[in-house]
Amino acid sequence: MQKVKTFTKDDLLIDYFDNWIDLYKRGSVRKVTLEKYLNNAKWLKRIASDIKLQDINRSTYQRILNAYAEYHEKQTVVDFHHQIKGMILDAVDEDLIERDPTRKVVFKGKQPRQKKQKYLDQYQVHNLLEDLDLDHGINWDWLILLIAKTGLRFSEALELTPDDFDFMKSTLTVNKTWNYKEDGGFQPTKNKSSMRTIPIDYQTAMRFQAITNGVPKDKPIFVNGPVCNSTPNHRLAKHCKKLGIPVISIHGLRHTHASLLLSTGVSVPSISKRLGHASIATTQKVYLHLISELENQDNDQIMRYLSSLN
Repeated sequence: MQKVKTFTKDDLLIDYFDNWIDLYKRGSVRKVTLEKYLNNAKWLKRIASDIKLQDINRSTYQRILNAYAEYHEKQTVVDFHHQIKGMILDAVDEDLIERDPTRKVVFKGKQPRQKKQKYLDQYQVHNLLEDLDLDHGINWDWLILLIAKTGLRFSEALELTPDDFDFMKSTLTVNKTWNYKEDGGFQPTKNKSSMRTIPIDYQTAMRFQAITNGVPKDKPIFVNGPVCNSTPNHRLAKHCKKLGIPVISIHGLRHTHASLLLSTGVSVPSISKRLGHASIATTQKVYLHLISELENQDNDQIMRYLSSLN
């Protein structure tokens, strides 16, 4: 068993953070999450390399966040804070830092870059689906169709096997993902809520029943060797450019699916469950702009109704 290092208040904050990552995060979080911790450790070393545990107070911690904010947008600063805060609170529990310095912090950041449109409207989606090549066997256009119809994450769509479909009930079940970022293979879902059964429309179910006929029941439908998300993204971009509609990514199809459901009046809890979000709060945060627009429409409708009561 690896010997656990004992820290004192005179030790450097960055050394404690490096050790904390090895002790609590390495081997317990997904690789992509671990990489975020390691990247934040590099930034902490860059902006706070000489700060000791005993030096940490509210002012010092705020200066660390401010220094990080000089290079990053506000939301990235918030994400940085959440990871660093976990380590800070453990140091407080160990009496290495006198009290919680993360209370009432102020988040600053660079001006956000102009965001590209992440989703399509109903008319644009209709044109996109009409343009897909679904007549020459399984290809990336079938994956585009599936994600547009279900809102699956890319890794969730890749893992689907014929056994994951119930064609009689017109449903598909997500219970794993495909590790396309490394060497392939099945891996657990992003969170427990990601394990779900999704209803699909009858026409899509019948199409996939026909196209997967002959595919081994336990083999991924879309995987035949190494997979890179840039390939289906390029295919989707080609369709978008041809049709003269905004170029979105494969993940943008997931946003599109949720946005269309919201605009047709589907409840946020139902959409959250369909997307496999960890909580309804996640759905509300991601689609806040659309929810606000719909609330304004609801307010107009409420006012019209109240006026009719006179």
